[in-house]
Amino acid sequence: MTTAERGRLFRRGRSLARFALVWLTTSLALVGMDDLLDGFAMPDWWQPLVCGLLLSLLTAVVWPQVLRVALPLALFTLGIGSFLVLGAGAVAAFAVVPGVEVNGLRTGFLVVVGVSAVSGVVSSVLAIDEDEVFFRRARRRSRRCPAAEPDLPPGLIFLQVDGLGYDVVRRAVRDGDMPTLARWLAEDSHALVRWQTDWSSQTGASVCGILHGSNHDILGFRWYEKDRDHVMACAHPRDAAEIERRHSNGRGLLAVDGASHGNLFTGDAPHVSLTMSAVSVLLPKGLRRRRADRVGAGYYAYFANPVNALRTLGAALVDIVREVSASARQRRAGVVPRVPRGGIYPIARTGTTVISRDVVVSAVLEDMLNGRPVVYADFLGYDEVAHHSGIERFDTLAVLRGIDQQIGRLHRASRLGPRPYHLVVLSDHGQTQGWAFAHRFGESLEELVGRLCGGPTPEAVSGGPVATRLRERVTGARRIEHRPREDERHEVTRVAPGVVVVVSGHVGMVSFTEHEGRVSLETIEREYPELLPALVDHPGVGFMLVRSDVHGPVVLGRDGVHRLASGEVLGEDPLALYGEHAPDLIRRVDAFPHCADIMINSRWDPETGEASPFEIHVGSHGGLGGEQERGFLIYPKEFEPPGELVGAESLHRLFRVWLTKLGHPEPGS
Repeated sequence: MTTAERGRLFRRGRSLARFALVWLTTSLALVGMDDLLDGFAMPDWWQPLVCGLLLSLLTAVVWPQVLRVALPLALFTLGIGSFLVLGAGAVAAFAVVPGVEVNGLRTGFLVVVGVSAVSGVVSSVLAIDEDEVFFRRARRRSRRCPAAEPDLPPGLIFLQVDGLGYDVVRRAVRDGDMPTLARWLAEDSHALVRWQTDWSSQTGASVCGILHGSNHDILGFRWYEKDRDHVMACAHPRDAAEIERRHSNGRGLLAVDGASHGNLFTGDAPHVSLTMSAVSVLLPKGLRRRRADRVGAGYYAYFANPVNALRTLGAALVDIVREVSASARQRRAGVVPRVPRGGIYPIARTGTTVISRDVVVSAVLEDMLNGRPVVYADFLGYDEVAHHSGIERFDTLAVLRGIDQQIGRLHRASRLGPRPYHLVVLSDHGQTQGWAFAHRFGESLEELVGRLCGGPTPEAVSGGPVATRLRERVTGARRIEHRPREDERHEVTRVAPGVVVVVSGHVGMVSFTEHEGRVSLETIEREYPELLPALVDHPGVGFMLVRSDVHGPVVLGRDGVHRLASGEVLGEDPLALYGEHAPDLIRRVDAFPHCADIMINSRWDPETGEASPFEIHVGSHGGLGGEQERGFLIYPKEFEPPGELVGAESLHRLFRVWLTKLGHPEPGS
């Protein structure tokens, strides 16, 4: 007998032993359920064994086929609906076993949940998780097509940790909060470099630039388009689809049989899940795109195993308790800055820290099994928690440790599929921490601009003191005039007649709607003489971009002016604190068709490293200043070194080079 034959025989025997152990455990669990549930009875010794076998077959064979039809039920109930369907199946299956009593759907549901919980514990003890299941399936697939395996070039898995800055990841590696990345760097298999974001240091601009090679005219996570009287929002399906339509040429980074998971945009990938621009059911026909996969394909890979839903639900409950505890701990300790974190936030946060994470990991594992050449996936949890807790608070670092654990799992699984994979870990931007502008100065940027433009004073708007107004704002009350169009859902914030203000993290955008096109500095000074002087002297404003009829784009600061067209600086350079690339990055935004009439960047304090975001966040991003503009990239050292990376589009060009040198074809070739 050859070594390969002995290996196959050993693996077959090990699989049979595992099946027998799981079957026995399921049968014992059914005996326990018989004692605990009034409506469930198995009086004879052989019945648990038969019912355990039927339930195992139902879960392993029948349920995956039913899920192809029942996926929406499992998806929109976060897996709970799958147990209802399985419970009904258990009632039907047990009915054919003589003497077994199952009193209704409720009892069947509880039996399935209980057995799944026991199976989940046993699987964890035996390490029979998705990795190992995929490994066995991959081995069977490789035996079916051995000749094709050696010809496949290595695949690339891009794992984005949303909002994790270069400085934070270095400290996390040093302090043991990201042991997987620390091990890579210690073993000298990977290198860590920094990359400079665009002025718009947020996910919309960064991911569009990375995946499509262009983020032209993306001013923020949301911005106002005067010609359409519409606020674009990257997190809205219609707008995300429109943004991708504007930037896609069909040759995105993932166009050649790639996959996109947890992203805003697809990168022209034919395989997608949890991707905002691909939520086609919400889009008009003109924006819908045909794809090789249904949007639910990634969800199917996850919910095909009902134990996954139970694990995720348990982890979500733990995360809710962790969030409530962390928030209370901050309040008791008087930690500042902080923001309210009550209401539904503890439940909503689990969507990014647990549910999205688990579905994305499962989808990436399925991509490896299918041998897809390139995958781009986003872990959202760190960014969400850092917004509300802070960039390096203890509960934020706990989320980061969980993400690192998943990265390690994917790294171990990278050898399971029909091709080997390289892992690249990166961020789309960092975050800069500080008191929210409204909390620090007693009024929001919208209210400040409105007051300076002749709009209602804050007291007139709210009818109460500043403290009351801020409490209302933080808990969700908004005082804006809105004109939603029939085909659009977004509100247009008019802080004064003819004046619209939109904020995106550390950037504020002011537009004057009674004028077409870009409104000049001279016109603003004539019609709103108090506005620019008050803004430029405000302690929360770092600099502003306006367009002059005489000098072109001009950056105004408290103690100086920078004329971008000529490079002339009068007084102190308002961009001196914001890095050598700031003039070019701002000059580029000035040329965007939808550039606001006034672009405002918050003031960054280099001594404290803090800035006050225009949204109610603790950690925030979206502009220049501090850690928000410093993303990171960890890549295999055998790859071509990146050199200096400025702007998300430079990452796209670099990733194209890597894919080409690995042997992947260009899209359309």
